[in-house]
Amino acid sequence: MKKTFVLFFALVLTTAAFAAKAPTHHSIRAESMGNAHVAVVDDKEAIYFNYAGLSQINRLGNYEKRPEQGYYPRNYFDMRINVGGAGPFESYVTTYQNARDLQAMYNRVGQAAEETGIPQTNLLLDTLAAHPELIHTLNSYDHKAISMKLKMDAELAFHNLGGAIWIDGDVAPYIDAGIVLPYLTVDTFYVDAVMQGGIAYDFTNEFSIGVGIKGAKRQKVEMIVMDIGNYGSVNDTLIDRVSEARSDIFNTETISIGMDFGTLWQATRELRVGLSLRDVYFKELAGDKITPNLTVGVNYSPRFFNVNTAYARKFNIACDFADAFDADHNYKFLHHFNFGLEMEQVLLAWPGLNNQIRALSGRIAAGFKGGYPSAGAGVEILHVLTLEFATWAEERGYYTGQDEERIYMGQISLGF
Repeated sequence: MKKTFVLFFALVLTTAAFAAKAPTHHSIRAESMGNAHVAVVDDKEAIYFNYAGLSQINRLGNYEKRPEQGYYPRNYFDMRINVGGAGPFESYVTTYQNARDLQAMYNRVGQAAEETGIPQTNLLLDTLAAHPELIHTLNSYDHKAISMKLKMDAELAFHNLGGAIWIDGDVAPYIDAGIVLPYLTVDTFYVDAVMQGGIAYDFTNEFSIGVGIKGAKRQKVEMIVMDIGNYGSVNDTLIDRVSEARSDIFNTETISIGMDFGTLWQATRELRVGLSLRDVYFKELAGDKITPNLTVGVNYSPRFFNVNTAYARKFNIACDFADAFDADHNYKFLHHFNFGLEMEQVLLAWPGLNNQIRALSGRIAAGFKGGYPSAGAGVEILHVLTLEFATWAEERGYYTGQDEERIYMGQISLGF
């Protein structure tokens, strides 16, 4: 039982991704609006997308400090602890259904083999020849990704200053149905832990820059193939790897240091332009060479939609050209384009105190990330408890639209 628990825990807390992928923080708010956020960054999300956005904290909605951005809900600071999880639940359901169908087929073939004395392999081949629909089920089950994600964050942001500690975990094994013996394969899975912080500086009320530094540690496990015959050895291997990760957690030599840079320009009261260069690591991260992320974006916030009273309303429309240095995906026309819109509305408040007491507020958003639709919603209670949900898709194939994997993520946050 102990070994089984360790195996499950290790799988949930591990991450599988491409070799050159930097540690990725999944912001529910940003993912909801297609991850178009480099020019939005009006709260703690500036830590992850553009440190220059820290200049907006305690200035939005403050006419004395920034009159050209008056029509926004005012935010004084952000301090949050977040816990969330995600996965492609549609894949879970279809994988379960396919597994049941295949299990029933194996059981029927096994019984027939006992009754007739014909080898089970021959009966399997005959069954597949007589029922081609089973081949389709077998193919859909074969190499079926069943990824799981876990995120934990601790965030603190003031005007011109912010930082966070966060963990992103993901495991994406696939199942090979085979003809005789199904087995589970995990190419690579790992856990990313990141500590980061940065500052912003206002040259003028319209233009600011930001810079941040981060330390990242990645724990990886290489390819593992598991079937009924080697389950015990795989279990022992994972337990050993968990022990190694625990002993290596304070080894500073395995920490990779990186930097983030950003600029933000408030062109008009309604239009904001942002640019960020993130994930500039000075050495490999657990053997992976990380490609920096260069992103430019715009955000438009129509004045007539925004209200800066106790019942505040904020409306954003954003578009990013993301990850410009990722040449490996240039054959995907829509891969670099993110687009989204969001509306936040205070539903219950203490009138006249300009957002100081916000009993209930809600946010809805939608967009496109890399050519796939995204959406999300959130509810904030007493400015302390926040419940959020988002869905987006990631491309697993060669081009946009070939092999969509839709992710659903939920998160609960506590703070101010």
